[in-house]
Amino acid sequence: MSGTLNKVMLIGHLGDEVKMHYFEGGGCIGRFPIATNETYTNRQTGEKVTNTEWHNIVVRNKAAEICEKYLSKGDKIYVEGRLKTRQWQGEDGNTRYSTEIQVQDFTFLSTKSESMSNAQSNTPQEQRPISGNPGTKPIENTAHVSEPEPEDDLPF
Repeated sequence: MSGTLNKVMLIGHLGDEVKMHYFEGGGCIGRFPIATNETYTNRQTGEKVTNTEWHNIVVRNKAAEICEKYLSKGDKIYVEGRLKTRQWQGEDGNTRYSTEIQVQDFTFLSTKSESMSNAQSNTPQEQRPISGNPGTKPIENTAHVSEPEPEDDLPF
């Protein structure tokens, strides 16, 4: 295989609110951390151990605005994207690195009641989009949405 692949799929909970940064040209970036957990039982002690991994998530433009509007700390989300490592000079002169997930698609997994209790705000959240595709209209947040089948006059 001659090609390469840079793809990340995560399901986790927001560790903070979406932080937005707007640019002069009209674009914007939203950043937020999500936590994923790994739980196992220690064979020697028999106790349950949970390890949490934090991931830096970056969404752009319309997707960032959707995330800012509908997501709150604690909400569960599925993100799909690619890894990107940034490098910069710190104030102390040392080179710093940060690995981020550049989101290409996402799905909100929290229910409305979970989201509203996480948000603890007065902002109405009657409808929530379930897909990160910017062209998607808001619909009720369910894991699977199907349309009723039309009735046919066919005997089979």
